[in-house]
Amino acid sequence: MEKLRLGVVGVGSVVREIYQYLYYRSDYSHLLDVVAVADPNDQFRNWFCDTFNIPAERRFKDYGEMFAKVELDAAQINTPDHIHAAPAIAALEAGLDVLVPKPTAATIKDAHAMLQAAKRTGKLLGIDFHKREDPRIKEAEARYQSGRYGRFQSGVWFMLDKLLVADPNHVPMFFATPNFAERNTPISFLTVHMCDALIKIVDLRPVEVRSVGFSHKLPSLSPIAVKGFDLCDTEIIFANGAIAHIITGWHVPNTAHALTVQSSRMICSEAVFDLGIDTPGLHELHPDGIFEINPLFRNFEKDGTVTGYGISSPGRIYQKFIANHNGHLTDEVRQQMMNPTTLGFYTSLVLQGAEESLAQGKPIADGVTRGVPIDLKELLRRELGPEALSEYGY
Repeated sequence: MEKLRLGVVGVGSVVREIYQYLYYRSDYSHLLDVVAVADPNDQFRNWFCDTFNIPAERRFKDYGEMFAKVELDAAQINTPDHIHAAPAIAALEAGLDVLVPKPTAATIKDAHAMLQAAKRTGKLLGIDFHKREDPRIKEAEARYQSGRYGRFQSGVWFMLDKLLVADPNHVPMFFATPNFAERNTPISFLTVHMCDALIKIVDLRPVEVRSVGFSHKLPSLSPIAVKGFDLCDTEIIFANGAIAHIITGWHVPNTAHALTVQSSRMICSEAVFDLGIDTPGLHELHPDGIFEINPLFRNFEKDGTVTGYGISSPGRIYQKFIANHNGHLTDEVRQQMMNPTTLGFYTSLVLQGAEESLAQGKPIADGVTRGVPIDLKELLRRELGPEALSEYGY
């Protein structure tokens, strides 16, 4: 097999911003033949299919109908986070390998069901946490796990988006729906990125989470105000006693030098190391303003090819799908692909815990909610039963 016959479920903003380039303008496009699309939104479905010449008989509102009527090898599930599970499981049960953008799911019940479906069917499940392919994260992981830095003790991670990301009044609108920031939190959209990167580096299990949410800027927007959090500070305690704060938000002024201002400082028993990941190396002074360009994430090369770790992360997963179809995927790689850390289970556990922390929290000042501590082992026991504790290393 040289190409995967790919069915795409959902062609909204994440496809417009990232995946269209993976499918048609990347070094991985030769591996993929997008043969069918399912999306209940007529506008999104027709935009994508008209642009890329998907015939009418392979355009579907319902993904189940697509799986039943079109011969496919793999599916990519680009639905909102809270509805990843149903189409992913349906695709796995239809005999397809499946790729899902981060996070795996919004709840551990859904994440667990997806992992179990992959085990039951013998198909591959890949999660596109693209920061895993950032060369700075990969280098930090290699150095930490070599023992160079000693024991992780404390860390702070920042990921702060410009206001335009969450502002429904901004023209053009950054995301597809005006209630995006009301239906999502910085935790579900941003904290999961940094949490996954941190867990990838230190390879530790999270045991407790607590979040504080700030709601000052979004409710003041006009003419459309947003009922949602501007900023969340999520505290995570790990099994070795280490503690991390992941601070995420989407109200940095639109004059910021980068769309996302992000960094980390990690303090360990033998060293301190910093990740200044919002300064990727191309600093532009231009009549339109001062910009930090991130070609590491997405680079539009002069021949029209789009490269960068935002493309190589899902691309490398598809390479493994091809290798598996051709009988070249080793047992070691398969096992590594299918372990809970790689499949983002612990990040979903932190996500659900942090959201529950805020939901059970109390106001401590105007626009400030202090969440309660959530014991993640007890959350796991409550949601999946005591037998899941040993399965997931608790």
